[in-house]
Amino acid sequence: MATASLLKEQYGPKPIIPLDVVCRDFCSHVTPEKLLRKVSAGEIALPVVRIEASSKCAKGVGLRDLAAYLDR
Repeated sequence: MATASLLKEQYGPKPIIPLDVVCRDFCSHVTPEKLLRKVSAGEIALPVVRIEASSKCAKGVGLRDLAAYLDR
């Protein structure tokens, strides 16, 4: 639970962190598009939240999901 607390301090009260921010802070070696492809292919076990069904919609990662992923 310490990871979630640290992320909450870093990102404030946001329950969903935008995918480009997650990519910038934790996966700087890939683009947000490549990260999304890897998640979709099952190579990275990180649940991505889509705001709408559109392919151009905003995407993000839940703070607790990100914390659990980082802890693994």
